[in-house]
This record gives sequence, structure tokens and C-alpha cells, in this order.
Amino acid sequence: MSSDANTYQNPLITRYSSKEMSQIWSPQKKFSTWRCLWVALAEAEAELGLAITPEQIAELAAHVDDIDFNTAGQYERKLRHDVMAHVYAYGDACPQARAIIHLGATSCFVTDNTDLILLRDAMQLVRDRLVSVIDRLGSFAVEQRDLACLAFTHMQPAQPTTMGKRACLWAYDLALDLAEIEHRLAELKARGPKGTTGTQASFLELFNGDHDKVRQLEKLVCKKIGFDQSYAVTGQTYPRKIDSQVVSVLSDIAQSAHKMATDLRLLQHRKEVEEPFEKNQIGSSAMAYKRNPMRSERICSLARYVMCLESGPAATLATQWLERTLDDSAIRRLVLPQAFLGIDAVLMLCQNVTDGLVVYPNVIAANLNSELPFMASETILMDAASQGGDRQELHELIRRHSQAAAAVVKQEGGRNDLLERLAGDKAFAGVDLQAALDPAKYVGRSPEQVDEFIAEIVAPIRKKYPDACGTSAEVKV
Repeated sequence: MSSDANTYQNPLITRYSSKEMSQIWSPQKKFSTWRCLWVALAEAEAELGLAITPEQIAELAAHVDDIDFNTAGQYERKLRHDVMAHVYAYGDACPQARAIIHLGATSCFVTDNTDLILLRDAMQLVRDRLVSVIDRLGSFAVEQRDLACLAFTHMQPAQPTTMGKRACLWAYDLALDLAEIEHRLAELKARGPKGTTGTQASFLELFNGDHDKVRQLEKLVCKKIGFDQSYAVTGQTYPRKIDSQVVSVLSDIAQSAHKMATDLRLLQHRKEVEEPFEKNQIGSSAMAYKRNPMRSERICSLARYVMCLESGPAATLATQWLERTLDDSAIRRLVLPQAFLGIDAVLMLCQNVTDGLVVYPNVIAANLNSELPFMASETILMDAASQGGDRQELHELIRRHSQAAAAVVKQEGGRNDLLERLAGDKAFAGVDLQAALDPAKYVGRSPEQVDEFIAEIVAPIRKKYPDACGTSAEVKV
């Protein structure tokens, strides 16, 4: 047995999430970004007149990615401080620049600005996966635009809809989530070089009390790390409100995915729609005939996990004392990556499922037809009344026939014979009962709503993110 088999492995990485999302939250990405921040700080300080040479900056830039993790680990065990451990390890690799690494900065200069960069990169990946799912649901909605199906309220049969319209409901939830994540990305800022308690006192000292240069330093550093702005004021950290807002958006996406996957599980129970099922896939170890909705169930399971994570950043924000307390550190190391890995896995599954949905129109029609006579009763009533019948008497006749037909279904396990009962009643002799059972009469504007939804909601998303459309995701297990 390998040593790895004796050590817990995070299933979000080994089973569920993508390589791309795992890399965003990897040690290499994190600590290389720390070094990029130290380079950006040194460059900005040199440009504003501090005694930092081009050779020192070049040396720093040359060693951004070749991190000696063993050396950094040894320093951390000795110093009990992760940032200083990497300052020392970086200094070993850059002896000329050792003296100016981290000049004027506090630990949160690298830790918090890095986290903001990672949040940005991770949200962009989530955004693109969302677009892919919306795109696929849009295509599915068009394909199923006119397919009438039984709709439910209270999980009881209600007025019919179309399968395409139902898909638009799923897509719209995700489109609303997309708008929220776009907003979070647009509002995301850098922490910048704010100093130990956010006052920039150390940088003011470096620049001999020159406030303008300190302001210029902040703008330069933010630009170098890809941000147009920094947060207006901070304590030692960027506002932990940001973490709460971001994880809340991920929870929103999880809620939407859970709802869609639950609907698909219910529809698979009714044998109307199925998620992809591979040729050699086994549904049950005991019941060989089963085709369990494993992927939709997994969406719900992982989505539930992401939803549960939302409380952590909220509590962390609420309990940050004054300018900062370190009880935010451990929980953020866990929750931020896990929330993104979790929602990445959820959306990959959503991509996979929506890319291969199988619809069974004959089953859908049979299920609808079993209830349609009841739903057509109002139309039949109005037709009979328009031919001179007494509306109130007709209503009472339909009520009695409906109850009798329902009793056959519920008490005897028989089929719905309401239509035959009405056909045998002379009060309805002039009504075209078969025409009254045309499902298209009862779906309202469902097909037209699909057209409008695609034109007004999906098409602009496709136009804005063409590269994210049409992408697919493979389920690992």
C-alpha cells in the first residue's frame, strides 16, 4: 500500500472538482503570487525613488516560480510565521535583493492581496461554467419548446406547461446568479499596501512624510497586480465582508443547482427525463435494472455542502475585533478553497447532465393524458354553456362525474374515465370532447415565453461570453 493510501485525501480534489480550480488554490499558485506581489512592491517603490536597484528587481522576478518548499517549511517550523518563512526562503534565492523584500509591508500585504487575486481567478472560472450551463439549458429549452407536459404545484398535478418552459426556469435561476457573480467581480478591489493596521504609517515613513507618494504607491501596486482600485479603508486585512459576499454568491449558485437537480430526480422517478447513463454504468449493486439519478443526486449533495459553508465567513466577519483578530485565518484557509472547489464540482456535473438529457415524449404524453380530462373540464363547461346549457347545472354535473372518475383511479387503480362519462351525458352532446383534450390548448404562452427568454436573457449571455459556450465537462467517477 502506498503512503498516500494511508493519508486522508480531499475528495473535492481527488473525485469531484477540476484541475483548473485545484491549481488556483494550490500552494504553487499561492506562493508564486506572494512573490509577484513582492516584485510589484519593489518596482513601485523604486519608481517612486527608494534605493532599490534594477538588478535587485530582476533577481526577484527571476525566482518567482522556483520555490523551495522544503526550505520554507523548515523556516516556518523555526519561526512559527508563514510569511516570514517565505521571506527568508525568497531571500536565500535572491541574496542581492534580500534586504528589500517586503519593505514597509505587513503580512497581509501578500496574504490578503493574494487571496483577492485567487478569488478573482476562481470567480472567473465559476462564471464561465455558469455560462456553459445556461447555454446548454437554452438549447434544451428550444429543442423542447412545444413539448407539453404536466406541471405541478404543491407536487400535485396543475395546469400543463412545456418541457422547454420548465428548462427556462432552471436557466433563469442561474442567469440571476451569473448577474450576481458579475457584480462581485466588478466590485472586487485590491487591498494594496495599507500597512499594519491600515494606516500606511510605515510607507509614510519610507517616503519621509510624502502623502502623495504613498497614494501613488498604492495606485502603482494595484495596477501592477491587475486591479483598478483598492478598498477605500482597511484595518490590517481587506474587509472580511468581501469573503461573506463571495461565498454567499457561491451558495446562491448551489441553491439553483440543487433545485434543478431535484426536479430532474423527480422527473426521472416519473420516467419522463433521464440524465446521461453510460453503457457500462451500474445503477445498483443488487438491482441490476435500476438507472439511479446518480449525477443529479451528487449535485444535490455537493450543493448542500457549499450552502452549509456560507455561515463560516458570516461569523468570521461578525467577530473581527477592531482592526483584526487572527481567528479569521484558519477558517478562511478551509472555507474559501472548499467553497470554490465544491461549486466547481457542482457546475461540472450540471454541464455534464444538461449536455446529455434524454426526454421520453411518449411517457410525458401518457402522464399528461391521465390528468388532462380533469384539467379540460373548465373548457368543456364553457363550451357546453355557450351552446345554451345552464352553467351552474353543468358545473354540478362535471363535479359529480369528476369525483366518480377520481374514485375509479384512487380506489380501484383504474384509468381516468371522465371523458367517457361526459360523452354519455346528453348535457354535453354538442361538445367536441376530443378537441378539448388538445394539450396545446392548456400550455398558455409557454412556447412563446421560451422564445422570449432565449432572445432576451440567453442570447446576450452567449454574445458576451462566446468562448464559454459549448464547453463540456467530464465526470471523474
